[in-house]
Amino acid sequence: MSSTEPDALLGPADIRDLAAKLGVRPTKQRGQNFVIDANTVRRIVRTAEVRPDDTVVEVGPGLGSLTLALLEAADRVIAVEIDDVLAAALPATVHARLPERAERFALVHSDAMLVTELPGPAPTALVANLPYNVAVPVLLTMLERFPSIERTLVMVQAEVADRLAARPGNKVYGVPSVKANWYAEVKRAGSIGRNVFWPAPNVDSGLVSLVRRTEPIATIASRAEVFAVVDAAFAQRRKTLRAALSGWAGSAPAAEAALVAAGVSPQARGEALTVEEFAAIAEHKPEVPSL
Repeated sequence: MSSTEPDALLGPADIRDLAAKLGVRPTKQRGQNFVIDANTVRRIVRTAEVRPDDTVVEVGPGLGSLTLALLEAADRVIAVEIDDVLAAALPATVHARLPERAERFALVHSDAMLVTELPGPAPTALVANLPYNVAVPVLLTMLERFPSIERTLVMVQAEVADRLAARPGNKVYGVPSVKANWYAEVKRAGSIGRNVFWPAPNVDSGLVSLVRRTEPIATIASRAEVFAVVDAAFAQRRKTLRAALSGWAGSAPAAEAALVAAGVSPQARGEALTVEEFAAIAEHKPEVPSL
């Protein structure tokens, strides 16, 4: 874009004007913090490596800051928005700011946790500024339901970003880390300051990159079976796996037998295990005798 062309992206004044016209006040309940800095959304699109042939799904587009930047770079953008007022306004914003790309935009007015299909071509990328209070379940749900998503870049609370990208042995490694790693190679992809948001949150934000595994985890256990072990292990994370998995296995001795069969020390703790080791444990769940 040349410097003489008007910028299609939204700046701080545009965001506040739009919000005022719509009577929108960002709510804590929905974790709404609107990005007001065009350079930040350009950086997100660049870091996400959005390609001209991508169909990008965006969750929680808000007033459209990131949506417009994605539309400039991708082939298509599908935005999923739960808020009635924001969902109604976004298509008009796209038409006004990027009329030549408007037919490549689709809006799904729904809770992302309830979306099971999307219009148009299957999405190849997920790029979103996720509301802090639902970031992990939304991310994991989208990865599960839309296996065509190859690359993901999400902006989340810094603490959540650390958790998602943590490796075994790290003190913040837990359920989100293991479950995200089931689907993808996960890494931190940068930090975002508070002053690019309106209203400014009282926490820092981080970018997390997830590149879907080309080969799924090699296991005969199902995703649900593996995730059941993960949930049980971290529900009592200070306990050894022999104790933490006793409910899952039926007893502590049964848990120990499953762990030994999987090649995992019964004295280990969940925070030390890779997703592959959790899968191995799931494969050795004892048969529960029928009454």
